[in-house]
Amino acid sequence: MKTISKLWIVLLLTALALGACAPKAPANKLEAIKSAGKMVVGTSADYAPFEYKDEQDNFVGFDMDLIREIGKRMGVEVEIQDMAFDSLVAAVEQGKVDVVIASMTPTEERLQKVDFSITYHVQKSSFLIANDSSITLASPQDAAAYKIGVQTGTTLDDWVTKNLVETGKMPAENVFRYERADQSILDLQAGRIDLVLTDAGPAKEYEKNGQAKVVLTEKLFESGENIAIPKGETALKAELDKIIQELIDEGYIDKLAQQYGLE
Repeated sequence: MKTISKLWIVLLLTALALGACAPKAPANKLEAIKSAGKMVVGTSADYAPFEYKDEQDNFVGFDMDLIREIGKRMGVEVEIQDMAFDSLVAAVEQGKVDVVIASMTPTEERLQKVDFSITYHVQKSSFLIANDSSITLASPQDAAAYKIGVQTGTTLDDWVTKNLVETGKMPAENVFRYERADQSILDLQAGRIDLVLTDAGPAKEYEKNGQAKVVLTEKLFESGENIAIPKGETALKAELDKIIQELIDEGYIDKLAQQYGLE
């Protein structure tokens, strides 16, 4: 019996020693990212000049350059994953990605599910028409007379719904929603819709490429673009906010915006 008891004591002490040597689990998302040496970033790469793919299938654009610089200053690599825009918030919630950067604006609905960094950029919105269209708009509300295309799940989708549909200015069936922004441009060119509402940066890109024409540019929102992070991850938010503010103060973000022709 004494031999067995001594054996159990040895085993117990060994287990305790091994437990003491085992690495501690990261206390929060920031620690997990730094421990892994990698930040997994979700985006929707259909939104030039913010996020898109070049001919070599590389992720490029304003947001892509920005998040890589943020990762560099955090001391970690950046792994980018492409997905539908309306699935990005869920990807953060479910832990499929660490953060999201996709020209995303905080809304009441999104803020119930994720937190956001400080704003890194603010821009206007633009209405696009087909190259052979003669439509003119004196104000954003004039768009209610036409069929409008928007990317689903965006603040632009919300704006059309709240300001044009719910006010009775246009029928709900005249709003066409698309998973990817470029799909709306194809329907615009085919004549299935009359207008596309998008951010001013991408609108300028479509016009430059001869895909559509800008008919009106306005500031529809006071808020701008922010990085989405998991709820309650205060350490990660503090780190991102600090780096973003540094980049703003240094003029890095202004220069990057000018490089991509953003207003």
